[in-house]
This record gives sequence, C-alpha cells and structure tokens, in this order.
Amino acid sequence: MLWETIAPPADVAAPQPMRVRAQSIPPRHHFPEHAHAWKQVVYAVSGVLTVAVAGRSFVISPEQAVWLPTGLAHRVGSLLGAEFRSLWIADSAGAGLPDSPTVFGVSPLLQALILEAAAIEGAADPDGYAGRVGVLILDQLRRARPLPGALSGALSWPRGGPLSTVCEALYGNPADPRGPEEWGRALGMSGRTLARRFEAELGMSLRSWRRRLRLFKAIELLGGGLDVTRTAMQLGYASTSAFIYAFRAEMGCSPRAYGRGRAAGQPAAAPDSLAPASPPEAACRSIAR
Repeated sequence: MLWETIAPPADVAAPQPMRVRAQSIPPRHHFPEHAHAWKQVVYAVSGVLTVAVAGRSFVISPEQAVWLPTGLAHRVGSLLGAEFRSLWIADSAGAGLPDSPTVFGVSPLLQALILEAAAIEGAADPDGYAGRVGVLILDQLRRARPLPGALSGALSWPRGGPLSTVCEALYGNPADPRGPEEWGRALGMSGRTLARRFEAELGMSLRSWRRRLRLFKAIELLGGGLDVTRTAMQLGYASTSAFIYAFRAEMGCSPRAYGRGRAAGQPAAAPDSLAPASPPEAACRSIAR
C-alpha cells in the first residue's frame, strides 16, 4: 500500500524562542522531506513515528524522541497513526544542544512538559508561565540521555522497496514466522538476495531485526496496558515463559517489573537497540527494586 503525503503547515513562522505543534498523523501518512531554519524535537505522545534523516530510516516509540539541528532535511510519518508533537526551537534558545541528529530517551517529566506546552500554545500568557515551561523543557533536553550509537538507538527501518514490504508486514504481525526464503519467494527474489539486502541496508539479519522488533513492540504493548500473556501471544512467542525469558535477557528485568517501573513514573529501560546510555541491566534492576 502507498503512503499519502500530508501538506506542510501553512502558518510556518520562526519560533520565538519555542513553538509546539500538535497534529494527528493518520496511518500511512507522512510529511514530505523538508528542512527548517530552526532546531526541532520530533515526538509522538502515542503511536509510533517513522523518521528518515541523514540517510537512515527508523521508528521511535513515545519513550523516544529525535533531536534535529537547524537545516537538516528529514521526513516524518506513521505506519499505524500517531499523535505528533513537534517542538520548534530557535537557534539562540538551543545553545548547548547537539549539532547532529540524535535519538534520546524521553523521561516522564519531559513528556508531561511537552503535553503542557502543547496545551497552552497560543494562549494568553500574562504571567510568563509558558516561558517558564519552555525553560524547563530546554533544561530537560540538555539532561536527556542520547541512545547509544546515535541513530542506531531506534529500530532501523528501510527507506522503501521490498524491505519495506517485509518490515511493514512484520510490524503489523510480529508473530509472522516467515524467514528469508519464504519472504524471498513472496517478493520474487531468492532468500539469499533478501538476506544480503537486509544486511546491507539495515546492518543486521532479518532474524536480528525481528528480535529487536519484538522487543520494541513489547515496550509499546506493555506501555499500552496489555498484560504479559497477551503481549507474548501477539508477538508470536510459543509461551509466556519464553517471552519473559527473552525480555529479561534483553532488558535485565521481567515484563512485570518493567510495568511497575512505568506505573511508578520512573524512566523506562529499553533493549540494547533502544536503551539509554547506561547499561540496560542496571536501568531495569533499578526499576525492579
């Protein structure tokens, strides 16, 4: 299925020093590649975003955001739909923030501040409250931890072609068991050719990408309130215990401990492909205590 293009906003004006745009992105819609004369934070309060920047394409969950420096061409969309929040930040206000595109973890406090900034955007501000919220957001951005490997911190995503067909199908149904040979036949190529394309474009095998996808989806499903057993079944694990073992191996804690940490408002840990700069085991164990 083709993606539909979303028209860029017509009321574009430079942030002074910050603006917040709130927009719903329907499934399979995207903004065309563009750049801004200011810095930007790309974030979704619900759903997941597909972001293409600096020759890479990947998806981020509501526990992650992307920092974009001034003038960097990028494309943003959503496979299944998302509630998009975009922070536009003037160069003068973004001093001390990265000069290159960066994926970082979003703390519960930063998420709350972004929601508040969006709620009061454009309203009268006689006592300077909006400005104080903006200052707190900038403080939180400076304290945010980049995910390891810059853009490798998110789930890698192909920019188009046959690999997009495979990845979109698996994202919609992580329980799909087909490997390179089966997918190759479905796409009119050999399994070996498909495997080579995965390695060349995404830097990993289909099997490794599927494992990361399942952990990414596990975070999304658990964060949405789905219980452990139903999460395991949706992800295609043979049993709940198999899912718990795989989750603990990547995260350093059980799914239930992870859920308790989220409920307590602590920053969530993530698998190695999504994790904060600190070791995932240490972050998860702090949640479990």
